Amino acid sequence: MLTSLIAWLLIGAIAGWLASLIVKGRGLGLVNNILVGIVGAVIAGWLLPLIGFVFIGGILAAIVNAVIGAVLLLVIIGLVQQKTA
Repeated sequence: MLTSLIAWLLIGAIAGWLASLIVKGRGLGLVNNILVGIVGAVIAGWLLPLIGFVFIGGILAAIVNAVIGAVLLLVIIGLVQQKTA
């Protein structure tokens, strides 16, 4: 259980950091990267199978899925922030 939690945090940190580099060009900080990566993984885990896009594999597939979801999340957040500004 502890190793699963550590794996989720590590994947979330990597995915959030990569997504923040793709979308904004800078990091968001460790905690925010982890949160964005984990939420992105949940989004990708729900959305990608619905459209027939599923990676099968180990940790690399989990990171790719999480990055895709985190990029989507950051784009949506950016759009919402632009509309409210």
